[in-house]
Amino acid sequence: MIISKTPHRISFFGGGTDYPSWYLEHGGEVLGVTIDKYCYLTCRELPPFFDHHHRIIYSRIETVREFDEIQHPSVRETLKYLQVKRGVEIHHDGDIPARSGMGSSSAFTVGLLKVLYALDGRIISREDLYKEAIHIEQNLIRENVGSQDQVWAACGGLNTIEFLQNGEIIVRPIIMKENHLKSFEDRFMLFFTGLARYASEIAKEQIQNIPKKKAELSEMKDLVRAAEKVLTSGRDDFTDFGRLLNETWKLKRTLSNSISNTEIDDIYDIAMKNGAVGGKLLGAGGGGFMVFFAEPEHQKRIREALKKYLCIPFRFDFYGSEIIVYKPNYQNEKGR
Repeated sequence: MIISKTPHRISFFGGGTDYPSWYLEHGGEVLGVTIDKYCYLTCRELPPFFDHHHRIIYSRIETVREFDEIQHPSVRETLKYLQVKRGVEIHHDGDIPARSGMGSSSAFTVGLLKVLYALDGRIISREDLYKEAIHIEQNLIRENVGSQDQVWAACGGLNTIEFLQNGEIIVRPIIMKENHLKSFEDRFMLFFTGLARYASEIAKEQIQNIPKKKAELSEMKDLVRAAEKVLTSGRDDFTDFGRLLNETWKLKRTLSNSISNTEIDDIYDIAMKNGAVGGKLLGAGGGGFMVFFAEPEHQKRIREALKKYLCIPFRFDFYGSEIIVYKPNYQNEKGR
């Protein structure tokens, strides 16, 4: 039995410039971090005693004989892509609900690839891991997804990710002093709106609007470099990072009418009135999680003002997708 552990992410800047329809023409760039909220996937070879050939457990339970019978799109296409011959049982557990803007779909695909390679006794590099996840999601499932979530899930860390016009992806870790990194980490608050949405549907509208939103997307891309300069300045003052978050949220809201709504706007206004410097809704929009930058002395007041919403404590993650448990079956363990 093998278990993969894959982090979810917070995308601070540049979201929208990671869609191939944008960056293959203009280039894209994002800045964000993975956090200690994970997608866990347990996988084992299924004993040959059952009528079904595969068993997949998530919010549903599927027992099937053929790949094409599988309803879960990522499981179906990943098993077909890897040409898995053996019967498998796959079990998903997650720290974050689906459709919440934290990159859960890509974390699932990355973690599934990782665990299936491990089940076959193979190691896959981080670069190959995110490239294969992008291929599965964009070309096989044909989801309206960008290319950042797969990179975060595979690599982990606090990074700037650059998407070149030739399709190449460059991951640049942001290096900070340990005490400055801790100080930066302590200035964020994460709230769950309780609103679920299908990111692909909202992203579809954003992608369709790209030709009309070139100025906004270019400005959002420029904010990535400005935010990176704040983090690498060597100073223990990150207030400008929060101000830039406020600017990118204003721009993000203009990309599609589906990104925000009255409740999301109210949450944002309440946080800002109670001491937040900036923030944004995570993911494609429409619901899920919101992140705010606030000095520690204001966070209690913000938490009280938003007490009807769940506040989630978190720390940064720097490991990316990894195998955390490997237990060979009895036959392999005895070398038979």
